This record gives sequence, C-alpha cells and structure tokens, in this order.
Amino acid sequence: MQEFEDVYVRYYPQIYKYVFRLCGNADMAEEITQETFFKVFRKIDSYRGECKLSVWMCQIAKNTFYDIIKKQNRQTDYPIETIPDESDLEISFADKDLAARIHAILHGLEEPYREVFWMRTFGEMSFAQIAALHQKTESWARVTYHRAKMKIMEELN
Repeated sequence: MQEFEDVYVRYYPQIYKYVFRLCGNADMAEEITQETFFKVFRKIDSYRGECKLSVWMCQIAKNTFYDIIKKQNRQTDYPIETIPDESDLEISFADKDLAARIHAILHGLEEPYREVFWMRTFGEMSFAQIAALHQKTESWARVTYHRAKMKIMEELN
C-alpha cells in the first residue's frame, strides 16, 4: 500500500495538470484525477511497462474524461480560446457561431485525427507524448495532427 501512496504523491500533480488542461474546470479535474487514481489502483497489475507509468496513467485519465463527458452528454463545452490555422496563427473564438462550427467539425472528425488534435491543442501534449500514448512514432503524431488541422480548415472554408 505504501508503494501506491508513493505513486499517488509523485504523479498526482502531473495527472491533475493534464486533466485540467483537458477540461478547464478545477472541480471536474479533481474528480477525474481521483477517479483515475482509483482505476490505477485497481488495474496496476495490468500495467505491462511498455511505456512510462505517467503515460499509462494519462491514458487512463483521458479515457476517464471522455467517459464522463459521454455520460453527461455534453459537447465540447470547455474554455477553448484558439485553434491553429494553416499558418499556425490563432483564430479568436469570440464569435460563438465560428466556435460552434469548429466544435461540430472537430466532433465529426474520425479517429485518430480527433484525439490527436485534442491532445495537442487542448491537452498541450508534445508530439512525443502523443506518440507514446498511441504507441506510434513522433512523425506519425505530427502527420496525424497536421492532417486533422487541414481537415478542420477545409470544412471551415
């Protein structure tokens, strides 16, 4: 039990920060982080060591976040401020109609484009972290993100 407590103390700030970036709500991030550690405690025997423990835990946190969102039947209603365009400039989300269009486009993207775009843009994850979560190369993560961005821009035009 002491080992799990050490894991909790060591990784709690990192997992909380990751979840907070996903949802933008401190209370929700706290709830998801607690649920994540509960799942980690129950599933620690299934951890195979193929990736860093923190990456494995972030994957559990991300899945927990998506599960909660599905249960609440919410559409991506988070404090999103920008989305990169073709030249990596920022588009303001002050226009609610534009924000709604972008959310609808993003919701309609197929996997893995939607997930990689979310992880990079809203989760502020590096391409290396995204690649590790998907057990792919960093180049795969970059290309997938770029393709997702292009699909969003095509739909906007």
